[in-house]
Amino acid sequence: MTSTRTGRLYGVGLGPGDPRLLTLRAVEVIREVEVVAFHSAQHGRSIARTIAAPHLREDHIEEALVYPLTTGTTDHPGGYRGALDTFYEEAAARLAAHLDAGRSVAVLSEGDPLVYSSYQHMHQRLADRYETEVVPGVSSISAAAAALGLPLTEADEVLTVLPGTLPQEELAARLASTDSAVVLKLGRTFPAVRGALERVGRLEEAYYVERATMGAQRVSPLADVDVDSVPYFSMAVLPSRQGRPAWADADAGHDVRRGEVTVVGLGPAGPLWLTPEARGAIARAEDLVGYTTYVDRVPHRAGQSRHCSDNKVESERAELALDLALRGRRVAVVSSGDPGVFAMASAVLEVACEARYAAVPVRVLPGLTAAHAAAARVGAPLGHDYATISLSDRLKPWAVIARRVEAVLEADLVLAVYNPASRQRRHQVSLLRDLALGHRKPDTPVVVARDVGGPTESVAVVDLASLDPDVVDMRTLLIIGSTQTTRAVRGDGSTVVWTPRRYPE
Repeated sequence: MTSTRTGRLYGVGLGPGDPRLLTLRAVEVIREVEVVAFHSAQHGRSIARTIAAPHLREDHIEEALVYPLTTGTTDHPGGYRGALDTFYEEAAARLAAHLDAGRSVAVLSEGDPLVYSSYQHMHQRLADRYETEVVPGVSSISAAAAALGLPLTEADEVLTVLPGTLPQEELAARLASTDSAVVLKLGRTFPAVRGALERVGRLEEAYYVERATMGAQRVSPLADVDVDSVPYFSMAVLPSRQGRPAWADADAGHDVRRGEVTVVGLGPAGPLWLTPEARGAIARAEDLVGYTTYVDRVPHRAGQSRHCSDNKVESERAELALDLALRGRRVAVVSSGDPGVFAMASAVLEVACEARYAAVPVRVLPGLTAAHAAAARVGAPLGHDYATISLSDRLKPWAVIARRVEAVLEADLVLAVYNPASRQRRHQVSLLRDLALGHRKPDTPVVVARDVGGPTESVAVVDLASLDPDVVDMRTLLIIGSTQTTRAVRGDGSTVVWTPRRYPE
């Protein structure tokens, strides 16, 4: 239990910089406490103290918590992180001495005390021992949006807040997958942040806000910012994509008539298996084109047009997408699994190579394919050499399929079978089973995986001789093991299947 004889700890949010944005409670606390603590670099100047200065008393005890370093260079035995941990421990001890003496202590924090603040390190070390109050402040994130005059999010959009200190590839992945974003802690990290935005095609959407609400506030399109002119107190902002005013696109230098086609792999089912890059491309698209079942898997987004069609008109879908791009539209052609595996990428590229579409940019974004998803459910049946074959004879004759299946079986490869059956094609699984029994033992493990990742998922491992064609449809994927594929029951009762990496001499 906290002793009543000790002082009270306050984490006081000061807002983004303009002293007029302090809350009434923040002013009240600063005026009432006996000790005011603030962080600063080694030069001794503190933005936090400057903001709070109008409310400081002459008899305030001031504790300047001066960072020992501001870069990663140090001779501390624990490195940069060790040097900071030592500093935070010593700073907390200084404040604890005041609290133990019964004095109230306010630790000043720019923005909000619990959003990327220095106060957090004091809170973690002291709040469990002393009565504590956190006074929230206007975050620099809100201040940046106000400075831009643009909404950060609307409706179902997702806002992501990132530190610029993340590796560039991690920044790119997160910026690609979100609707709106704010990247804090620029300064030396600015080149990597700019590179990440450029990598995912969002540089033209981004804005730069420096010292929001302060006298030296600067706002501009991020692409126009000189890399050498960026201080720590700045941020990159990707505002809401919905309802952007025309002046916003004009100021950012957008070429609103630049069309493109991106063929996107949705993965086998559900958003958990959608890559960040694919998620970003879908969000950025003005038009979605695809087989109705696959388009229906993409959440509706305001302002986005959807063009659904039957599964048997791939060339027509490709033409529609490319025609829309010729009119300056950003188009995402969505495909289940990976678009390059028995899916739309081939159809789009075939049409895109016609002379009339030669100038249309086309990208293919990979997705998790059904064979890998099904294999993961049972272990590692694709752990060695394997082949993939579509059993559909709509685009190639059965004689070709049978010849290829025979070649795979003779080579002793694991076989992943796509499109094994449909409502009209019911005989081919039986033919496949009979072909396989000519090269495999009857107890060869076969994975029968249906709707993997979806609401009706079912995965079973059966003997080849027991494979029942009646349980197989177009949503099923089969994996037929090689002579080396192994099946075992583990201690928890689960069945696992794997193909060893080694092959006998």
